[in-house]
Amino acid sequence: MLTGVILAGGANRRMGGERKALLPFGGKPLIVRQLERMAELCEERIIVTDDPKPYLPVVDRSVRIITDFYEGCGPLGGLHAALSLAKHSAVWAVGCDMPFISADAARLLLSRKQDGFDAVVPLAGGELHPLHGIYDRAAATQIEALLKQGETALSALLKPLFWSEISDSVLSENGIDLMCVTSFKTPGAYEAMLQQVEQLH
Repeated sequence: MLTGVILAGGANRRMGGERKALLPFGGKPLIVRQLERMAELCEERIIVTDDPKPYLPVVDRSVRIITDFYEGCGPLGGLHAALSLAKHSAVWAVGCDMPFISADAARLLLSRKQDGFDAVVPLAGGELHPLHGIYDRAAATQIEALLKQGETALSALLKPLFWSEISDSVLSENGIDLMCVTSFKTPGAYEAMLQQVEQLH
């Protein structure tokens, strides 16, 4: 039982205001690609956004679209809303700018979470990746406390949680491509990822 969440808020300033989630990727809007990957594992899928309207004609009706409880608080605010409204106790959260998310990686993280952790996140390239992590729905309470303190940095997310990591070596041993945690913030990075997809086909 898993809820999949795509955080699709933000002003996308570095992309010239264009919504990253709706950019074409592999012949379809990026968010549709992500939702298809999530459908392999998730019984419920949620998009968190500041404006639901652009997504209504694009995504399947089975996908829930919600907005932040705490506006202007970035991914931390979006994750709080998702955890607060998720039907299942385990939640897989990704950013809308991550074209290569992996259901196999999420399955591995979920297995580790069942050891009693509030959160399990990938450690790849020496960095923790809170987006592409698995979270317990109950963590909404700790995240809300952070937001009420004025904290909006995603890096603060794990501080109040009992969490674990899964290293890149373990991901690789399980046949998982470390590209699953990559994201793009600029038009140049987007174009580079498009080229990578083309090379795979």
